[in-house]
Amino acid sequence: MLGTILLLALRSIRRHLLRSFLTILGIVIGVGAVVAMTTLGQATTSAVQQQIAALGTNVLQVRPGQGFGRGGGGPRPPDFDPSDVTAIAQQIAGVTAVAPQAQATATAIYEGANWSTTINGTTSAYFTVQPWTLSEGRIFTPREESAGKAVCIIGSTVKTNLFRGGSAVGQRFRIGNVSCDIIGVLSTKGQAGFGGDQDDVVIMPIKAVQRRFTGNTDVRLMLVGVDQAYSTAQVQASISDLLRERRHTDGRDDDFNIFDTKQISDTLTGTTTLLTRIVAAVAGISLVVGGIGIMNIMLVSVTERTREIGIRLAIGAVANEVLLQFLVEAIVLSCIGGLIGLLLAQLVIAVATPLMQVPWTFDPQINMVAFLISALIGVVFGYFPARRAASLNPIDALRHE
Repeated sequence: MLGTILLLALRSIRRHLLRSFLTILGIVIGVGAVVAMTTLGQATTSAVQQQIAALGTNVLQVRPGQGFGRGGGGPRPPDFDPSDVTAIAQQIAGVTAVAPQAQATATAIYEGANWSTTINGTTSAYFTVQPWTLSEGRIFTPREESAGKAVCIIGSTVKTNLFRGGSAVGQRFRIGNVSCDIIGVLSTKGQAGFGGDQDDVVIMPIKAVQRRFTGNTDVRLMLVGVDQAYSTAQVQASISDLLRERRHTDGRDDDFNIFDTKQISDTLTGTTTLLTRIVAAVAGISLVVGGIGIMNIMLVSVTERTREIGIRLAIGAVANEVLLQFLVEAIVLSCIGGLIGLLLAQLVIAVATPLMQVPWTFDPQINMVAFLISALIGVVFGYFPARRAASLNPIDALRHE
C-alpha cells in the first residue's frame, strides 16, 4: 500500500511541476545554506587550528611591550638581553628550549634577481621549538652559531623568486651587504593566519644578524618550548615572575607580554565555532519558511482535490489512508528539496573553499542531519493539511464544485 501511496504522491508532484518546485524552494535554500555555512565554518576552524599549530604546540611567545604593538603611546619598552634567554632556559622548570630572535629586512640578490625579504636571526633551538622541517639541506652547527657565520636557511618563497626553480643549497647570494652561503631550504608553510607569507624569510645565526644588520645584541622575541608534562600556564607565570625581577618593573605594569599559542588557538576556534552556529541558525530560519510554504500549498491541494478525496472515501478508503497519502506527498516534497539543497551546498562549498583558502571537507553527519530535518519538516508542516483532508465528510466532499 505504501508503494501505491508513494506513486500517487510522485504523480501529483509531476502534475504541478512548477508549483512543486516553488514550494520546495525554501527547503532547498534552507538546507543548502545550513550545510554550506556549517561546513565552511568547520573548514575555517580547521584552517585556523593548522595555522596556529604551525607556530608550535606548547609554545610561549615572549615579546617586549604590552601587546603586539608599542601600546599606550609611551616610549618603546627595551628589548630583551641575551642573558634573559639564558636565565629562562636554566631557571624555569618545564622549559625544553628557548629560541631568541632578532629581525631585520633587506634585499636578497642572486645573479640579477632581487627580492625584499625578512631576515630572522635565531639559534638551532628555533627548529626544536617550531615544527618547521627542511625540504633540503641542514640547520646551523654549534660552531656556526657561536662564530656568527654568514650561513642562511631560506624559505620557499625566497627560493622561488631568486633561483627560478633551480637548486639553492650550496649557492652563495647577497642579502643586504652580506654574502651568505645557503645551507638549507625550509618546507612550505603558506600564508599565515594573521597575514603575511611565512615562507618569505631568511634564517641566519642570531649573532650574524646582530653583528651585520641590527648592530646590537638585543633580542626582540623569544619562543619558549614547554614540556608536555608541565602546564603552560604555570610556566608562563614563572617566566613572568623572572622577567619582572630582571627588568625591575617595581610594581608597575609589565613591559612585556607572553602569548600562549594554545590559548590563541582555543580562543579563535571558539569564536569561529560560535559564529558558525549563529550563521547556521539564521540560515535555518529559511527551513521554517519552507515548511510554511509546503503547508500552504498542501492546503491548496486539499481544496483542489476535495472531490477526489470524497470519491476515495465513498468507495471504502479509510481516513488514515487519505491522511497518509497527503502526508507522504508533503514528506516527498521536503525530501526532494533536501536533496537538491545538499547538491547546491556541495557546489557552493566547492567554489568557496579555494577562494577562502581553506580545506574542502565532506561531513556525512551534517549532510544526514540536514536531510532528516528536511524530512521532519515535511511531517510537521504536512500533518495539518493531511489531517484536514482525512476529516472531510464524503457527502460534502462529493458536492464540492
